[in-house]
Amino acid sequence: MTVFADIRDLEAMSRKDLLQLWQQVFGGPAPKGLSQSLLRRFLAFELQTRRQGVLSTKVQKALKKDVGAEPKAQTAALKPGGRLLREWNGTTHVVDVTKDGFLWKGETWRSLSAIAREITGAHWSGPRFFSLNGRPRS
Repeated sequence: MTVFADIRDLEAMSRKDLLQLWQQVFGGPAPKGLSQSLLRRFLAFELQTRRQGVLSTKVQKALKKDVGAEPKAQTAALKPGGRLLREWNGTTHVVDVTKDGFLWKGETWRSLSAIAREITGAHWSGPRFFSLNGRPRS
């Protein structure tokens, strides 16, 4: 078996042959527990990449585009002193943002999700329930 195995031959190869080819191609043993199907797929991809060369410049730029970019904030930054209002079933709920968490009905809570769960009786994303993530609430 050579490193220049034909990709079409991978389908007929036994697990033992696939593991030997992996050793030749990658210079080390295959990860334990990897199925024959995944061994074939990884080997086929690697062999194809080596034969056809690197990715096109366009694809490389697209892949690098977001590397190192700061993650976009999903929710608004809440600062102590802020106040959230939410009407639910005819009742307006007021939540104050404190340095220790959130104050609702005279009690301090660590998360908005816990408050939303208490208000609705169902699991809710707190930021979504209070419309902090840009999505309309239900």
